[in-house]
Parts: sequence; structure tokens; C-alpha cells
Amino acid sequence: MPKIQQLSPHVADLIAAGEVVERPASAAKELVENAIDAGAKNITVELQNGGMTFLRVTDDGCGMSAEDAETAFLRHATSKLRTAADLEAIHTLGFRGEALAAISAVSHIDLMTKTADSAFGTGLHLDAGVVTERDSVGCPDGTTIIVRDLFYNTPARMKFMKRDTVEASALVSAVSRLAIAHPEVSVRVIRDGEEVLRTPGDGKLYSAVYAVLGRQNAQEMVEVNSRWESYALTGYVSKPSATRGNRANQLFFVNGRHVRSKTMTAALEEAYRNQLMVGRFPSCVLHLTLPEHLVDVNVHPAKVEVKFLNERDLFDCVRYGVEGALETASGRVQMKLPQQRQEERPAAPKPTVSASKVSSPDAFFRTMSAEDYKAFAQVVREAPRPQMTPELKAALERNKKTAAPVQKPETPQPAPIAKEDAAPAVQEELPLETQSYRIVGEVLNTYIIVEEGKNVLLIDKHAAHERILFEKLRSAETTVVPQLLLTPILCKPEWEEAAMLLENADLLRAAGFELSDYGDGVLAVRQIPADLAPEDAEATLNELAADLKAGKRADPTAMRDAILHTVACKAAIKGGWRSDEKEIAALVKEVLSRDDLKYCPHGRPITAVLTAAQLERQFKRA
Repeated sequence: MPKIQQLSPHVADLIAAGEVVERPASAAKELVENAIDAGAKNITVELQNGGMTFLRVTDDGCGMSAEDAETAFLRHATSKLRTAADLEAIHTLGFRGEALAAISAVSHIDLMTKTADSAFGTGLHLDAGVVTERDSVGCPDGTTIIVRDLFYNTPARMKFMKRDTVEASALVSAVSRLAIAHPEVSVRVIRDGEEVLRTPGDGKLYSAVYAVLGRQNAQEMVEVNSRWESYALTGYVSKPSATRGNRANQLFFVNGRHVRSKTMTAALEEAYRNQLMVGRFPSCVLHLTLPEHLVDVNVHPAKVEVKFLNERDLFDCVRYGVEGALETASGRVQMKLPQQRQEERPAAPKPTVSASKVSSPDAFFRTMSAEDYKAFAQVVREAPRPQMTPELKAALERNKKTAAPVQKPETPQPAPIAKEDAAPAVQEELPLETQSYRIVGEVLNTYIIVEEGKNVLLIDKHAAHERILFEKLRSAETTVVPQLLLTPILCKPEWEEAAMLLENADLLRAAGFELSDYGDGVLAVRQIPADLAPEDAEATLNELAADLKAGKRADPTAMRDAILHTVACKAAIKGGWRSDEKEIAALVKEVLSRDDLKYCPHGRPITAVLTAAQLERQFKRA
């Protein structure tokens, strides 16, 4: 057996560096966190070649004295902990005292730092963690750290680095998360000489979200602001209509620290249940604030994973906070029309204006310079005016005396409406003076057009009816009304799917289905929900069986919702069906009078809005 020996400090530092500094993004994160802990209000991050050859972080924080500057690069040197009891209430981003030691062990570092009460600053140069130069320097208050040639002495780590563009993107993303975590700090990122990020540092979370995620993502979010016992949840979540194909934009922060949490992710997506399409995920920027003793941040070297004392309370806080925000937000989707650009026309020639051009339409409908316009106006003033001859004047007088008076045509009156042609009773439920909308009609046998104030609404009748039926079936006060079939429906799913359906017969019975084994893999369906057409029963059961076979919706509540969702989808008015006026009027009244009808259970919006301003822009009125 090989002899056991203690590792040298240098090798130990390299191992520690591998835990803390995985790539340039890790180094940037640690340095920016130190700047925030130092009370900086402005932080600038500059990088070249993905941060591998050059990374500079400049802040206007409290700075360090000459003695502290050297001590900061020793392992486990920190200003944020004194005793073991301090670990129970950590309120700073950094506390391990490993970041600077780990980064300096695998790079060349230049440091300049100055406190407000010092006349001069301190300058240090380190190679592989060893201070090789020290001097007094002139510099502003705060700290500047330059990291060069990261991993120059660890080729095993160097070979795992990706292309410069990939490393740069990861670095910018890491700094962006810190900028959102601390909107009171102005963060600027310069990549290869180009500014790619700047947050205002005005203390408003929305400003930071706007700067980092962009205008469109920010505008499609709704505000969250709730409390749950000792937890406070603030931030923004996306509307169900503005989802993504991945979870990249799900950002969670706990006491100002960006974290990854399966519990928070599950709670977020639970709040969107029955509002999202399969394979789509919401975006969020959620800040959770709770007492420090209820969370342990000392469970991961990079501090991205935390442990909560009570996961159940955390789940409820996130779920119900997000649900409340989605319930109060408008579900109407703003229609996006392409901006029409004026066709580029070649510059019009500037011919000399003459009398022969006056009668040409092109002379009136073209852009003129000031000189052309003056010349043209002079020609118009000097043009000969037509003269009234005595013969023409006499003819006009004779026409005036003999012409018959002009009669104004009568406005045709509408024929009286017969009783059987009168408007449906549904339309008469609201007096004309109190009805705030007007049903214009239906297009493509799918979308209902409604005029409401200065907005034009398009209502997807299938999505609306599906949501209405789903909420009705899911309501605790409403049981699913079944209908017995005179003749059982025989269906033959796959053997495994048939077994799944029979195994969940009690759950299906609560949803209005009654089925039994007819033998040889055939199921006899004797009862179905009253809202479901008999011809849709087999297809509905096949969909449910496929989900059960795939292991989905093991939770009984979620499984029941899935069944009711399928029933509602099959029973709802279909797009392409022709609806009569009474159906349309009843559907519109329901949608416009309820706040919970925003999205169908798949997550598709029910109502889209087209404003008068949008129409005016399209027709060049604005």
C-alpha cells in the first residue's frame, strides 16, 4: 500500500480551487459577490477571450488596508465570520474565505485597493497565490482586481474549457444573476471592448429585470408580492401565454443569494397547473426573504444550493404567492402586429419647373426642396386664368332658371322585425345603456369578435368553452353529472392500458365514467360524463390510458384534473363549428364577466386584444 502523506499547501490550494473556481464565470461571481459585500454601489466587469486571459472587476466599495489586502489571499481568511455561532445566521454572500485564495492559486493577479481614510492605496501582484510585488499606489476608493491567464498552471482544468464565446456567455449570465439579486447596485459588463450589460442601480427590481432579460420578457411578467408566516416573496413571473421551452429563465433568490432549489421550482410550476401547454415552462425572478436561521447556505462550495428548515412552508409560500399574482393579472394577450415600414423610393429628380408641368399630377404629389417650391409657386401665380366669355355667362343664367330643384333622396327605412327574427333573449338581459361591449360577429367559425370601448377583442370560443367546462367540473360544489348509456360502448385499448384504466376505476367513476372488464382485453363503458358525446368516449379513455401508462400524474388530484381536462376538451365547442347567436352571446357574457377565464387548461390564451392605436398605426392614421 502506498505511504500516506500530507499534501503540500500548493497542491491543496489547487484542489480547493477546483471546487470553487470551475471556469471564468465562477471567478467573476466570487469577485462580484465580494464587491457587493464591501458595500459597492457601482461595479464594472471587463473580460477578454471569455475571461480566460483577462478579467477585471472594479468596485467603489470600502476597500482594504495594506495589511488586510495580503491577508485576504490566505485560505480561510474572512472578515464575515468570527465564531461557529455565526454560521447559523449568515447574511453576506461570501463567508468561507476561499474565493481569493482559490482564484490566485491558478492565475496571475494584480490588486489595487484603497480605503476612504487612506491617502494612498495598496498594490499587490501575485503568481500562483504567492505575493511577488507590493507597493503603494494612487487609486480611487474601492478595489480593482485583475485576473490573468486563468488555469495557466493546471492544464488538466484548462483542457475542459469551452470556446471563448461560450465561456463569455456563462460569465455574463453569472454576473447578470447577481445584478438581478441586487438591483440597488449598478452593474456594468464589458466584453472584448463592447458593453453588453448595464443596470441602473436604482433599487427597483423591475429595472434590473428589464436590463437583464429585455423589454419583451419584462413586459410579459406580472408582479408577485406576498407573505406566508415568516416568509416574504417578491418578484415577477411570466404570464401563462409567455412561456419558454426550458427553465433557463427561472431565477430564484434567497436572502439576496441566487440559488437552485427543486422545491421552489416544483412550487412555481404547481401554481401554473392546468394553465401551461405540455413542454412549456414559466419564467420567473423571485426573491424569498426569511430569517437566516431557517436556511443553511453552507452546503455547497459554490453556495448555489441551500437547505431549508421547513420545505413545506417554503413550497406553500411560493405556490400560493404565484397563484395570487396570476389570478389578479389580466389574461388578455396583446396582439402583436408587424410594424409597417415605408417603402424606400428613389430620390425624385429635380427638374426645372415650368408652366407645362403645372397640370401634371407628379408636380403636386412629390417632395420638393425649398427652392423648387418657390419656383413652382411663382409659376402658379403667373399662370393664365380662364376668362368667362359673354356666351358662357348667358348659358349658365338660362340653366339656373330652367333647372329643377334637387331632391334629397329619402333614407330607406328598415322593414319591421318579425317576432321570430328578434334578437335572442340572451342579448336582452343587459339594457343597452349598461352593456359595455358589442358582439360584432364570428370569423373562421372559431373566433368571436367583440368591440369593447376602444379595443377589439378576439375570443377563441373553443378555449373559452373548454375552460368554463373544466372549472365547472373541478368545482368542489359541483359533482360530475353522469349519463347512463342504453348500449354500452365497447373499446379495446392495449392490454397494459386496459389494466391501467381498470386499476383506476374508482377515480374514473368520480369523473363520470363507469367501465368494466368485458373479457379478452375489451372494456365495456356503461356510463360517461353528461357533457361528453358518446362518440368521444373511447378517444378520451385512450388519452387517459396513455398518460397512466407513461407514469404521469401519479398524484390523485393531478390525475383527476387530467381526466376532467380531457373531458372538458372533448365536450367543448370545437373550432370550425358554426355557432348560433345565442351560444355566442352566452359565451361572450361569461368570458367578460369572469376574472378566472384567462387561459384554457393547455395554457392557450382565451382573449386577444387589438387596440385602436394599433389599428390606426397599421392604416397610417397615427
